[in-house]
Amino acid sequence: MGTIYVVATPIGNLEDVTLRALRILTEVDLVLAEDTRTARVLLRHYGIASRLLSYTDHNKSQRIPDVLAVLEHSDVALVSDAGTPAISDPGVALVAAARAAGHGVVAVPGPSAVAAALSVAGLRTRSYSFVGFLPRQEGPLRALFASLAGRRDTIIAFESPRRLAKTLAALADMLPDRRVAVCRELTKLHEEVFVGMAAEARDRFATVRGEIVLIIEGAPTGERAPVPAEEDDALRAEVRQMRELGLTRSQAAALLQTRYRASRRRLYQLWLAP
Repeated sequence: MGTIYVVATPIGNLEDVTLRALRILTEVDLVLAEDTRTARVLLRHYGIASRLLSYTDHNKSQRIPDVLAVLEHSDVALVSDAGTPAISDPGVALVAAARAAGHGVVAVPGPSAVAAALSVAGLRTRSYSFVGFLPRQEGPLRALFASLAGRRDTIIAFESPRRLAKTLAALADMLPDRRVAVCRELTKLHEEVFVGMAAEARDRFATVRGEIVLIIEGAPTGERAPVPAEEDDALRAEVRQMRELGLTRSQAAALLQTRYRASRRRLYQLWLAP
């Protein structure tokens, strides 16, 4: 019974490959790659002549039975376009099928865009969640950002350079007080890491090229989840009433926070509203 090796490959700089990864890629009978052109650059650079075959979201249903047949007598390596396979890419289906068929599945760890971006962002992080690629449509994207309002874990996502400006505009609108990191072209010649408020990132990246990792810092202690619409209407009415009764903003906030899930920032916004 053969083994499938899940091999991490460089996310840009070809020197970021482990000695073990090079040995495995040399020894296996077959290397599966999401983009064979990208994989061929790495193999040629290190003089590796192993057979290369495409494995993508579009052909995985046809490829998996063939790969399982190869695994009956040989070892196989799985690589992605860049970084660690089977995380937000089609490799997860192959890994699951190989394991279910009784084959060994072995990690050959190495480069990861998620870990690389987090390590250079310098944002407060006790825990983090990786959400893959962000929703393409504005409605689901805004719903995702709304769900982050009370979460204290750092959020890491991939984003297309074509959609980054709209994503940052939505983020600045919904989470204006949150710091973000835009990590572009990590480990490559034009690497750039920008850290600042969401609005600052929106203004800086009106147009952009390259691979993007977006990091959104978690909510600070005390920030709460958004208030439901019907509750927000009642809250607005009470704020107006307390203002008419002559209460101070601090007095009103202390009273209202015992009954509503509103942050002090939200109460201050309502207090200043006409």
